[in-house]
Amino acid sequence: MGRKPINALIVTALLATLTVKSQSCQSAELKQQTVRAFDQYIHDAETTMDHDFARRVDFLWIDGLSESTRSKSLSELERGQVVVQASGGQETTLGTAVPGGLIHDWIGIVFVPRVSIAQALALLQDYDRDQNYYAPEVVKSKTLERDGNKFRVFLRLKRTNVITAVFNTEYSVQYFALDDSHAYSRSYSTRIAEVENPDTFHERELTVGNDHGFVWRLYSYWRFYQSDRGTFIQCRAISLSRNVPTGLSWIVKPFIEGIPVESLRFTLKATRRALLAMHP
Repeated sequence: MGRKPINALIVTALLATLTVKSQSCQSAELKQQTVRAFDQYIHDAETTMDHDFARRVDFLWIDGLSESTRSKSLSELERGQVVVQASGGQETTLGTAVPGGLIHDWIGIVFVPRVSIAQALALLQDYDRDQNYYAPEVVKSKTLERDGNKFRVFLRLKRTNVITAVFNTEYSVQYFALDDSHAYSRSYSTRIAEVENPDTFHERELTVGNDHGFVWRLYSYWRFYQSDRGTFIQCRAISLSRNVPTGLSWIVKPFIEGIPVESLRFTLKATRRALLAMHP
């Protein structure tokens, strides 16, 4: 019996891979029970946040760490690193299972020396330039509307981890000042549409809530604290995705598990890099 040519073997392997990837991208429907579970999770998280603001304690999550752990984290931040950990009630790195989905809850912090809180806020609110600050994850960006410290924003996101996915997203964002050295913001996704065949003549948006389920909700909570040496910038990102389909976890799981924390880490690094470039 003859041996298959090497080229034929390669083609066969590629076709098999493409078939599996196609199967892994089966559509998933966002159900009302999943939305209710996410809304309850957000309610509980925001209740705790409001309680912390009222008491004015543990404004940054590292403030609640033990002395030795906090000292280690501060040392890492001083060296320009991003410190990230699972937040809230997240059970595993994959997220917290709810009916019909997974909730991903991560929190991270970065320190930017010599930069004021006003300078940090100015950059974060410059949404028209997000495509410059946060490329390649942000492909396009635009401020749709502004009313004082309230914004309505459009971002076209591109995320890759084994699978590449593109989304047209819109957010409602509001900023709050507690005092001269403390501020925070809350950002809620109001629309997330997955884009099929992006940047081609066949580009189209999949039906919102009836797509591949990679991200259905994306809420972020930022905090800013200005010390005498610079500004600490913290972000907590809470997102909602589909469950990992049985039998195809080796393709879908890396995306669903990795993207939330990788995107948070990237966003904080990019924010620090952009601020230092503007204010050396």
